[in-house]
Amino acid sequence: MLTAKAYAAPSATEPLVPLTIERRDVGPKDVLIAIRYAGICHSDIHTVREEWGPITFPQVVGHEIVGEVTEVGSAVTKHAVGDRVGVGCMVNSCRECEQCRAGNEHYCLSGNTQTYASVDRDGTITQGGYSTHVVVDEDFVLTVPEALPYDAVAPLLCAGITTYSPLARWNAGPGSRVAVVGMGGLGHLGVKIAVAMGAEVTVLSRSESKKEDALAFGAARHVATGDDGALESLRGSFDLIINTVSAPLPMDAYLATLRPEGALVNVGAPPQPLPVSAFSLIIGGRSLAGSNIGSIRETQEMLDFCAEHGIAPETELISADRINDAYERVLNSDVRYRFVIDTATL
Repeated sequence: MLTAKAYAAPSATEPLVPLTIERRDVGPKDVLIAIRYAGICHSDIHTVREEWGPITFPQVVGHEIVGEVTEVGSAVTKHAVGDRVGVGCMVNSCRECEQCRAGNEHYCLSGNTQTYASVDRDGTITQGGYSTHVVVDEDFVLTVPEALPYDAVAPLLCAGITTYSPLARWNAGPGSRVAVVGMGGLGHLGVKIAVAMGAEVTVLSRSESKKEDALAFGAARHVATGDDGALESLRGSFDLIINTVSAPLPMDAYLATLRPEGALVNVGAPPQPLPVSAFSLIIGGRSLAGSNIGSIRETQEMLDFCAEHGIAPETELISADRINDAYERVLNSDVRYRFVIDTATL
C-alpha cells in the first residue's frame, strides 16, 4: 500500500486536519495519479457534516481532481505515464447492470462507487481528492485537454458535468430560452456552457450583486428574484430552467415562468422536500425533473466541449491550510466562483 498526504474530517463537528492515508496498490487496470489540484464542492461540506447521512471517519473528500499519471497497471490501454487526467464524482460501478452496460455508470442499479465516502470494491471506504495521490480504475479516469487551464479545470469534473448534462439532454441551443437559477459554482458554469451551446440565457439570482458577471459570461439578462414582482413578470418565458440552488424555493412560481411543455431541472440538492402543486405541472404540460452528474462518456464530451469553446471555471486557488476557512466562505456565498486546492501545499 502506498501512502499519501491528505486533509481529512475527523468528525462531523471538527475542522479538517492534515493526516496520512493509504492508497491501494496499482492493479492491472489501475492508474496512479499524482494530484495537482482539487476543487472544493458544496457536496464536500454536506458530506463531512453528515447533512446527507452518517459517514465513516476520518474522511477525505474532494471529487474534482486533476493531476498526472505516474504509474499504470499492466492491462491499462487508455492512459499513459505523463498524461494529464481528471477524476470526477465516481470511481467504479458494477459494470453488469442494464444501465452500466448502456454506458450510464452514474445510474448504476447497484449504486456506483463514489470518489469518497463510498464502499470500494475491496471493502474499504473511498477517500477523495484532498490528497497527493489516488489510484483509480482506468475506465473512470478522464483525459484533460491541454487547452484547459491546469490550475482551474478541476471544477468541471463535478460542476461542469452537472450543468452540461441537463443542458444537452433538454436540447439547449439556438432558438431556446434557458434560465439558470443561482450563479455560484454550478450556476456560473451553467451560464457559460448554455451560452456556448447557442441558447439565450437569463440568470435568476436573489440580488443584483452578480449582474455584471452574468452579462460578462454571456447571459442576455439578469433578473433579481428578490425584487417585488420579478418572477411574475417572467411568466411563460423559458423553455428550460436549470436550478442550481440547494435551498427551498417557491417552485410553483418558478414553474410558472416556463413556456408550455418546458422543463425545470434540479441539480441543486436541498435536504428539505420541495412542495409543488400538481396544477403547476398540468397547466401547460410542464415538467419537473432532476439530473445527476453524467456518464464517463458524457463527462469526456463536456471536457472536450469546454476546451473547444474556451470555457473554464472562475476559481480562487488556495493552500491546504485554508480549507476550513474556504468552507465557511462557501456557506456565506463568499467565493467567485469555486475554490481549488493546490495539493503541493499538503
